[in-house]
Amino acid sequence: MADIPNSIFRCFSSLRDPRRSRREKKHLLLDIVAIALCAVIAGAKDWPEVVAFGERRLDWLQTFLSLPGGIPSRSTFERVFAALSPCGLQSCLLRWLHGCTGQLELQHIAIDGKTLRHSGNRHKGLGALHLVSAWATQAHLSLGQVAVADKSNEITAIPVLLSMLDIKGALVTIDAMGCQKKIAKQIVDAGGDYVLTVKANQPGLYDDILESFQQAYEVEFEGYDCDHYQTEERGHGRHETRSYRVLYNLEGIKDRAEWEKLTVIGVCHSVRTVGDKISEETRYFIGSRRASARVYGEALRGHWGIENNLHWQLDVAFGEDDSSIQQRNIGQNMALLRKWVLSLLKRHTGKHSIKVKQFMAALDTGYLEEILNS
Repeated sequence: MADIPNSIFRCFSSLRDPRRSRREKKHLLLDIVAIALCAVIAGAKDWPEVVAFGERRLDWLQTFLSLPGGIPSRSTFERVFAALSPCGLQSCLLRWLHGCTGQLELQHIAIDGKTLRHSGNRHKGLGALHLVSAWATQAHLSLGQVAVADKSNEITAIPVLLSMLDIKGALVTIDAMGCQKKIAKQIVDAGGDYVLTVKANQPGLYDDILESFQQAYEVEFEGYDCDHYQTEERGHGRHETRSYRVLYNLEGIKDRAEWEKLTVIGVCHSVRTVGDKISEETRYFIGSRRASARVYGEALRGHWGIENNLHWQLDVAFGEDDSSIQQRNIGQNMALLRKWVLSLLKRHTGKHSIKVKQFMAALDTGYLEEILNS
């Protein structure tokens, strides 16, 4: 067990204790956070389950935690996580990630938002908590999150999240909400490249892209500097083809000089057949990297996969969408723990599903140690 405090829990060393009086500090802050982390790995979804895990695994926890006051109560966990700074906890997460990603090349970072649907209260005028997250698609690591302020949107949160990340050399994908000139410039200035989905919220750019592709299609792309890539998938009664085209001719984009390092405009047309039903969808995008249609296609496919690899997992394995926590600090801190745990579980080399890994961790502390050291 000696490796666990040195590998993960030392990241909490700089975490500021929000409790002021000694009477409030019957339990060490490190112990409180560590128990919660281990309990979430084992599948705990609320404070009673966290406490139950601590009580049942007391002997094991005592091998690497001080626990001068035993296992904290539900109210203690709730009070501490309500006072604990999400920024402080996230800095600990980023310190751990730096140790992991120092040996990894983060080629693709997807940024996307998710609403915790049951975290609001209509009677109190409290909207649901909305978090914008960064996800390293190849490494399966959560890189950080920022809460969207009340009466605001992702446009204000994305720049804050980007400023927390080391995106040098990475391809950053963002959906249409983040298709903003300032965001594109921020990514390029930080040494990264962008792929931004374009919709009608950028009417001038959107219309210019449509017109550019219409003209190219009319002559079957003859004389155009372009590239094409197509994929086909079959399975579970579903057949889907995706066709990606990129144009390097930007003469039709009137305000191209205002988009930092704009190099590519692109389109993805997908056709999906399920039984007798056929659906089609066309999406447009812009990019700053001189790359093939395949590179852009794989980046876009990876971005859309954030729903399955991050958001869906958080709901299915951790019950995030069912969480009714309304206190904002608790909601953000627990979301951080869930993402942290998901990264640990994904990095563990076992072939089981996330839920099965959690179940095995609940049954076997040896397996839980493997996850902590993964």
